[in-house]
Amino acid sequence: MNDDFDIIYKATFRKYYANLLFYATRIVGDEEAEDVVQDVFVELWKRRESMDIGEQIQAFLYRAVYTRSLNVLKHRGVEQKYSSSVEEITLERADFYHPDNNDVIKRIEGRELRNEIYGAINELPDKCKEVFKLSYLHDMKNKEIADVLGVSQRTVEAHMYKALKFLRTRLSHLWLFFLLFFIR
Repeated sequence: MNDDFDIIYKATFRKYYANLLFYATRIVGDEEAEDVVQDVFVELWKRRESMDIGEQIQAFLYRAVYTRSLNVLKHRGVEQKYSSSVEEITLERADFYHPDNNDVIKRIEGRELRNEIYGAINELPDKCKEVFKLSYLHDMKNKEIADVLGVSQRTVEAHMYKALKFLRTRLSHLWLFFLLFFIR
């Protein structure tokens, strides 16, 4: 029976393969049609012990190709849906992390920038630091600072000049950032 099946199987393959391939191509396209038809013939081979290849084989083969093709289309749809979902998530993630649109990143950058500026301010000599903080952080005028510290207004101006000169040098790498930030 095995030898008979081999002969009948090969004859069936030669007789129907081209037409089944054409049929599958119409359903799933060129790329997957051959796989569909080959899968159907592999399945037929696996069932050789329990299957009789008779007059109904043509209907069986076309139905099997049709069913397998539908499975390929369903799988393709699932893959496309998954791909579009992955693409959508990727775009949303990229948009979320875009520096111009992300408040978290802006806050982190702002915090880092403030830390760097405050660090530079804290490197100032004590009197310069005190005068600078009173002027820029507490919004006091030079005259008011001079009165509070009990020094002359010229001394306050000298400390401010020294502080600004130091900070310009120390934070020179940030000037481009400030330019870009304020030009927007």
